[in-house]
Amino acid sequence: MLYHLFNYLQAKGIDFAGVRLMNYISFRVVCCALIAIVTALWSGKHIIAKLRRRQIGEEIRDLGLEGQLTKKGTPTMGGMIIALSILVPILLFGDLTNVNNILLIVATVWLGFIGYLDDHAKVVKHNKDGLSGRKKILAQVVLGLVVGLTLCFSSQLGFRVGGANGNGDSQQQEVRSVVVENNAKTTIPFVKNNEFDYSWLSPLKGKAGQWWTWILYILVIIFIITACSNGANLTDGMDGLSAGVTAVVGATLGILAYLSGHVGYADYLNIMYLPHSGEIAVYMSALVGALLGFLWYNSFPAKVFMGDTGSLMLGGVIGVCAVLIRKELLLPILCGVYFTESLSVIIQRLYFKYTKKKRGEGVRVFRMAPIHHHFQKEDPKALIQYPGEIQPEARIVTRFWIVSIILAVLTIVTLKIR
Repeated sequence: MLYHLFNYLQAKGIDFAGVRLMNYISFRVVCCALIAIVTALWSGKHIIAKLRRRQIGEEIRDLGLEGQLTKKGTPTMGGMIIALSILVPILLFGDLTNVNNILLIVATVWLGFIGYLDDHAKVVKHNKDGLSGRKKILAQVVLGLVVGLTLCFSSQLGFRVGGANGNGDSQQQEVRSVVVENNAKTTIPFVKNNEFDYSWLSPLKGKAGQWWTWILYILVIIFIITACSNGANLTDGMDGLSAGVTAVVGATLGILAYLSGHVGYADYLNIMYLPHSGEIAVYMSALVGALLGFLWYNSFPAKVFMGDTGSLMLGGVIGVCAVLIRKELLLPILCGVYFTESLSVIIQRLYFKYTKKKRGEGVRVFRMAPIHHHFQKEDPKALIQYPGEIQPEARIVTRFWIVSIILAVLTIVTLKIR
């Protein structure tokens, strides 16, 4: 709203000190991050108190994990703090006519609402299964379909061929080229001229081939958003783990969005120039600020958990962001923690079912899945025993953060390693 107000004042010829600051993405990035942190700190205190009064606390099953039962009754549904802290600054400083912002807001509200329904069913209605898995996946598929169709038909989400005058940070840069491409191209790591065109996978050519390409691309988008949302949900199992990892991922995507929307950097790095993607950096700064503020209450020992209200939403927003800046094929590196957490659950279940069918007794690969719990529990029958001793929760979380930072640096480096 402030962004549009300042633009309106400029259009009316009203000039005063600082009126043009809103034209600069870097200024709005800082504002959004700071406002998000303050909003999270202020709202967190009140929301946690309200959750406690209503006795909306986590119901803990005894799985034999160190310190697990001490968390019983800790308020959950803290994802409301994160969602509020994202939306307040973006409504103030974001360009609400930008399709990227609209899609990210839709993802935040939609998946936040689905996560809220799941948490409400578990905590308030005491239904331990919560919202059925099919309903959650259906909601993620619907979001992926909306994003995919928008990418197909919105002229704002194409990428521009040619250069531009201006420093790329200001919204007032003059773009020389008028050619806008709306096609199914994306960035692929470690390859020179690192663009991958999904049309290469189409068995048909011509108009039919183009339709097949878009269908394939939309299916990939649905898979990416669903996988990220569920990956973040599986990562949310320790105090501060999902929030810290997602903050690192969000900051990295914000940097990539800024580079893609800056004509000079895009040209230097030889990546797609996406004229409207700079707004995504503003949104991701709000997300990172919200998570940093939330960590004030969620760090060990946690005063509140984000619940599915937060984890489903955060993963979905990460997936949508990656798709919008055409960097979804970098996610296996950048979201390596999400990927490993999901893979550990898949391996554990499949191998347990396989050995139970073959031997009559199921064998576990990890001591417990998702893999962050592997380091908390003893199980001499598990195939993988490293490390032998049980690790404190705070140490596990810190090490996962470090791994996430290393993966983030590697992701950025891939832009030049070809």
